[in-house]
Amino acid sequence: MLSIIVPCLNEAEGIAATLAALAPLRARGAEVIVADGGSQDDTVARAARFADLALTAPRGRASQMNTGAARARGEILLFLHADSVLPPDADALIAEGLERSRRGWGRFDVTINGRHPLLRAVETLMNLRSRLTGIATGDQGIFVSRSLFTTVGGFPDIALMEDVALSKRLKRYGPPLCLRHRLTTSARHWEKRGVVRTILLMWRLRLAYWLGADPNELALRYDGNR
Repeated sequence: MLSIIVPCLNEAEGIAATLAALAPLRARGAEVIVADGGSQDDTVARAARFADLALTAPRGRASQMNTGAARARGEILLFLHADSVLPPDADALIAEGLERSRRGWGRFDVTINGRHPLLRAVETLMNLRSRLTGIATGDQGIFVSRSLFTTVGGFPDIALMEDVALSKRLKRYGPPLCLRHRLTTSARHWEKRGVVRTILLMWRLRLAYWLGADPNELALRYDGNR
């Protein structure tokens, strides 16, 4: 069984569409869990009709995803951003891919749903970098067996770069399965700040993280550039 865990915060505008796209997977047995971080809008109410479980967790993507994982019943956990859409046959792709490769975790290639030409370069480099480094980002829809997720202790409870930190933990047990089938994610975060500005910001934050900067301080810098 596949459990899809969607962390969200103030996503009332789009959460219903995101979850409605998961209906075919639910019909085939997948479980959908929404982990809300204390939204001030009606995100939870709108999500409830499209999810098997809508719960509230301490704010922070890592904390929310760990809380959702703790309530999940599936043998495979898939962490999906609230503005992302999976390939229609994501459940079969994951199950068959993990069995064939004998790996315990992986991610999809990503397409960024935006018109700016630089976004094509961003998605291409994101997918290539992930293959070369074995590091996955949350935008790519990280999936992992429940047993391996438990073994590594889940997501580190940090304010930013939790996806990178989890990947580093998982890499100790083997490289990710990099599926070439594409997940589509929204370009809204790039477009909101400005595509070039966001690219430069993320490069600086990622470099600072690799050099040992405190993720909590990086989160403040990230939020301050909204």
